[in-house]
Amino acid sequence: MMDKRLRFMTDLIEPLRVTPGTAARLSRDHDPGYTGQVTHSHGAELLADGVELLAEYQDRLAAQDKFGVLLVLQGLDASGKDGTIKHVMSGVNPQWVEVRAFKQPSAEELNHDFLWRYQRALPGRGRICIFNRSHYEEVLVVRVHPDLLAAERMPAPARGHGLWARRYREINDWERYLVDNGVAVVKVMLNLSWEEQARRFLDRVDHPEKNWKFSPSDVKERGYWDDYQVAFEEMLSQTSTKWAPWYVVPADHKWFSHLATAAVLVTALSAIDPKYPAADPAVRDQMAQVRDDLAAELARGRPS
Repeated sequence: MMDKRLRFMTDLIEPLRVTPGTAARLSRDHDPGYTGQVTHSHGAELLADGVELLAEYQDRLAAQDKFGVLLVLQGLDASGKDGTIKHVMSGVNPQWVEVRAFKQPSAEELNHDFLWRYQRALPGRGRICIFNRSHYEEVLVVRVHPDLLAAERMPAPARGHGLWARRYREINDWERYLVDNGVAVVKVMLNLSWEEQARRFLDRVDHPEKNWKFSPSDVKERGYWDDYQVAFEEMLSQTSTKWAPWYVVPADHKWFSHLATAAVLVTALSAIDPKYPAADPAVRDQMAQVRDDLAAELARGRPS
């Protein structure tokens, strides 16, 4: 029988899933302020359940050492990516988790294909890796600012008609390759409203302890809001697949975005259902002998 905590998590995220093959429309299908039937007063308790489940699954994932998990977090500036990582991963063993934040590509990275730097950062077996922004920047910010393509120095034919359709196909093929080879790809878009983004930017300006989060470039990018909405919708429509579907997590209420993201990750881990490995028969015999020896030592007491 399914754990009732897991059942809740699975049911919670079903409305957030982008059905593969459908056209996603953020303004029509995904309310940034949505919280379902969950109230703020119960959010913390439910998140604690999610964090506990995540810790249980992660321990088994690391012990089994057969699968890796890649969590992709995408969202506009101030959508809460850093805070989501902090709260969702608060109960896991940090030695089995890595967070990679992808900024402006280096000269070395620009000297390779667009997926190269992401391939190098993938999780090994038994590990969870979080991409704080990801390979999807290549069909988001680069699409909104096509002048960035010049720095990638692609051959002229590769920059021509059909570039974006080709990148969607290449991303889908790459993710399927990962899944086929034991790396689960879990994708979350944090969906923030225009109004809430403004409030969060103001909060960064008005509170000195948050000034370090403020960047004039973030506000400049806000001027491209409509372009980003179109790019996100096309990304969701073209790259939500059976093997790596997108979940559009409402981000106007931080407590709910933390809970929903935890639920997405827990549900993905439950599909893997990692198991603790059984001891090798030869080692099991040794364990029995060691147990008898240690029990005898304790019975005798420590030598004086």
